[in-house]
Amino acid sequence: MTPSHHDPYDPERSVGYLTKRVHQLARIALEPVFADEEVTHIQWSAMMALHYEVGSTCAELARHLCHDTGATTRILDTLEERGLVERSRSTTDRRVVRLSLTDQGKIVTDRCKDKVLASWDEWLADWSGEDVARFVGYLLRLRNKLETVA
Repeated sequence: MTPSHHDPYDPERSVGYLTKRVHQLARIALEPVFADEEVTHIQWSAMMALHYEVGSTCAELARHLCHDTGATTRILDTLEERGLVERSRSTTDRRVVRLSLTDQGKIVTDRCKDKVLASWDEWLADWSGEDVARFVGYLLRLRNKLETVA
């Protein structure tokens, strides 16, 4: 059977497949950005979450990154060993360990962010500003919906 435009499983019409494929291809295309950096893409993603205060504990970061806490702990261990992230006990609840970027971590995070933004600017160079804004709006709507069901 030939795929038709009415076939919801046609990869060229599937929201799920296309978002997954864009994510995969972007990760591959960003490899050169991190090739000469002291962090990997996933380590930088964790640092960006700290930078934008999306998470401040290992459990929060693990949820945000969609990683298990063991893998997230190993990422944080490496970042702490490199002097990019620091851990500190909460003064109100000693069981809670707060995470933050060090000054060097902020420098690395910003440098990588500039390189990643330059890549996306290049990939979207032939899109109008309105198309980019509309696309981001659609992605936000989808993300917000999925966060309510996840």
